Amino acid sequence: MKRVLFVLMLVTLPGLEKARAQASVGYYPWSSLLTVSTNAKKAIWLDTRLQTNSLFSSLSIDLLPMINLKRGEVAQWYLGGGLRLNPLYRIADADADLITIDGYSVNFGVRIAPLPMNRRIQLALELNPYVKDKFDSGVLKSHFGLIYAFGKKKKTDAAPEQTVSP
Repeated sequence: MKRVLFVLMLVTLPGLEKARAQASVGYYPWSSLLTVSTNAKKAIWLDTRLQTNSLFSSLSIDLLPMINLKRGEVAQWYLGGGLRLNPLYRIADADADLITIDGYSVNFGVRIAPLPMNRRIQLALELNPYVKDKFDSGVLKSHFGLIYAFGKKKKTDAAPEQTVSP
């Protein structure tokens, strides 16, 4: 388990410096999920989700690497899968692993930027089949949320100097 976390850290840490200015944050109100993503415009990106409105022992974190299938100005289709971890489960069970794996998921979704004057505000729609860690049960989840994508300010071309004729 410790090896898996170490590998995940090695994979994600080098990209964080570049992704910081282009990250996105969002909230899925009906699913009670807070999300932070790296640059979702890249071919491969990472989405992390924190479950809110829950007991401390039930707070889980989803680590979801995503692959963009199709990107346009208005819609972005993606597919990914991931792992749900519960770092606070030891509160409920002292014999539990330090980091408990709750289950696995597959994500298929779309981010839609409906406002032409501000493409950073996006709607997210997603289907999310999820299975427990021992594959003994599962559920088909759906998510609907609001995303704000940060970005670098576009450099504007400086106006060329005009010569004054006498």
